[in-house]
Amino acid sequence: MQQISDYELELMKVIWSNDGMALYADISAALAAKGLVWTKNTIVTLLSRLVDKGLLKTNKLGHRNRYYAIVSEKEYQAAQTETFVQKLYEGNVKGLVSTLIQTDMLSAEDYEELKRFWQGGGENE
Repeated sequence: MQQISDYELELMKVIWSNDGMALYADISAALAAKGLVWTKNTIVTLLSRLVDKGLLKTNKLGHRNRYYAIVSEKEYQAAQTETFVQKLYEGNVKGLVSTLIQTDMLSAEDYEELKRFWQGGGENE
């Protein structure tokens, strides 16, 4: 999966939070609600890049484009996590978890919740 910029990710988050589809007006309003005021050209350019990268597709709704996420948020997170672990830890997930524990980024409560998740076969409670 291609890498995307932080700005492109911000647009994808808006679309994912809108059940995986949105019009320009939806995206612009959601960005403004987050305090992000981008020009129309910037948003349209970023959306076009996401289409070119294969993360979005469009279809016409009158004179407007409706944007659909081709890749779900979970799929994107999984791909990016795998890339991160390969790049920084040479595929050693234990190394990542060790770092999280050693730097207090993973609390005892988080550990217990993950343990229950693991024991439950990976199903959310």
